[in-house]
Amino acid sequence: MEIREARPEEYAVLGDVVAAAYAPYGSPGDQGWVQHLALVRDVADRAQRTVVLVAVKDGSVLGSATIELFDVIGDDDRELPPDTSFLRMVGVDPRAQGRGVGRALVEDVIFVLDRGRVVERGTHAELLDQGGLYARLYQQQFQGGLLEAECEDGVVLATGQVVRTPQTR
Repeated sequence: MEIREARPEEYAVLGDVVAAAYAPYGSPGDQGWVQHLALVRDVADRAQRTVVLVAVKDGSVLGSATIELFDVIGDDDRELPPDTSFLRMVGVDPRAQGRGVGRALVEDVIFVLDRGRVVERGTHAELLDQGGLYARLYQQQFQGGLLEAECEDGVVLATGQVVRTPQTR
């Protein structure tokens, strides 16, 4: 199974797949539900503003997830807090449910943000192999290192102490 950004030629099928996944949870005659399904189906619109992932196997679209990185996707939600992203509109074709598609969409793609910009993207293993920001932060935190995190004020040690670096003074 491949997880990647959705392509324009997949948007209509993708919208139908997610709407089919959501269908059992609403009331067909409820106008609010009908409007929500229309929003779910409009993949082309939200793909202009954010990242829409697709799960594909043997040429078949199995599911989707939308990642709000910088802006809401067009419904009545409040603005995203700074340095925050949300995984939204996860849906799996009812015929493919129970086969790990949803798990793959949620777990297999990691976006690494630096000052609000996507700087890396991949699976955990791919990001470690790349040796970039994700790998450095992972090593600092989980490889027995003294460093817990880097921040604008300096570095945070595993003890919780903040040590100011020359650039932050």
